[in-house]
Amino acid sequence: MWGCSVSAFSSIHVANKQLGLDDDTARDLYERVTGKRSLREMNGRELRLIINEQRQRGFKAAEKGLQGPFAKKLQALWIAAWNLAIVRDRTDAAMLSFVKRQTGIEHTRFLLDAEDAAKAIDALKAWMTREAGVDWTQGVHLPGWQHPNGAKIALAQWQVLSVFKAVDPKGFRQFTWDNAKPLDQMTDRDWPAVMNTLGDMVRKAKQA
Repeated sequence: MWGCSVSAFSSIHVANKQLGLDDDTARDLYERVTGKRSLREMNGRELRLIINEQRQRGFKAAEKGLQGPFAKKLQALWIAAWNLAIVRDRTDAAMLSFVKRQTGIEHTRFLLDAEDAAKAIDALKAWMTREAGVDWTQGVHLPGWQHPNGAKIALAQWQVLSVFKAVDPKGFRQFTWDNAKPLDQMTDRDWPAVMNTLGDMVRKAKQA
């Protein structure tokens, strides 16, 4: 929650300055919207209510790409869906449109509440499970290695390619060795490169 609060505090203070609100006027706004005069007393949802009120008054945040405590996770899942050839547009703008449809919130910098973020995160995961068979559980039976989300997505990519007869169904371990590291040495940092390579293969296989 602390990380969410710091991000929200910064956005709110920038908005107050842009809107020309002095400290007393800003606190009056806080109290009217949430019943509290101090930002530090507010939870994530109340902070978002303040930001929404400021936006209605004309606050426009500078565009600096994706921001917010859940932005990186959502972006990683969106690119994973792209690499499964589920998502057709890998841009941040397309991802933000998806987030807005799921949450009603138009940008990740305003997505401060974990419950709201879960609506988009869970929807993306369910989509990948439904369309590409991604198994998010720990029940992946390959001994001697860890099962981060990157591995689960890569396995789903391999299964898709196996259906298209583009790879040997039993060749996943050798593929990771050839393109990154031995499977039992793979870490979270190693999987994106493997997923990107497999993503090119999946998109080509589906377009053929």
